[in-house]
Parts: sequence; C-alpha cells; structure tokens
Amino acid sequence: MARKRHLSRIAVMQVLFEREKRQALPEPELTLLRDAKGLGELDVPFAESLLKGVLERENEVKEAVQTHAPQWPMERMDPISRSILFVGAYELLFGGDAPAAVVMNEAIEIAKEYGTEEGGKFVNGVLNAIAHAK
Repeated sequence: MARKRHLSRIAVMQVLFEREKRQALPEPELTLLRDAKGLGELDVPFAESLLKGVLERENEVKEAVQTHAPQWPMERMDPISRSILFVGAYELLFGGDAPAAVVMNEAIEIAKEYGTEEGGKFVNGVLNAIAHAK
C-alpha cells in the first residue's frame, strides 16, 4: 500500500505540473489516470481524493506555501518543487490520514527523484515549517 500511495503522490504532482504548463486541464482525474499508467499501480481513490483536495483548496495551499517560503515568490520556485509542495501542504493541512513525518519524507523523496538535491532541501524546509505551524 505504501508504494501505491508513493506512486499516487507522484501522479498528482505530475498532473499539477502539467496543469500549470497548460493553464487548465478539463478533467484532471482522467488525465491523472491516463498519464500515470507508466508509473505502476496507483491507489486510485487516494490519488483522486488528493488531487481533488489540492484543487478545491488551492488558494489555502498556495497561501500556506507562500507564508512559509517568504523569500521565494511562487513564480520563482522550481515548478516541480512547487507542485510537490502543494501536494505535501495539502496533506499536512487537510489530509489527516498520514503522519506529518510520512508526508514530509514522501515529498522530499519525490523532490529528490524528480528535481534536484536542493529541491529536496527546499521542500523539507517549507513543509517542516508548515507542519510546525499547525
């Protein structure tokens, strides 16, 4: 199950990244399922719920990220790190089904896997600040 959730978080990050580049996706859940097939087996209900939650609470998630990364305006952040932060921030603030340490570790691992070592450190710092501010 843990591996499925890891892949689900990656899929959601990818949809958010793609959505940003295209400015809109008409049906993000379908895009999530279509594009994620190459990742492996997902926890589809978890992935859909996570994506829906991030999109529904987008303003609150962005505000939390910006508040805890005041030196980094959104447009200056690496788009991969930004997408990962949105997923992690949503889980920390509104998810409630995974411990903060698990959410942060997952986000850091994804940032290292898809971004840079610096991205992992940046994601760690911002999510750690969000977790401690709750």
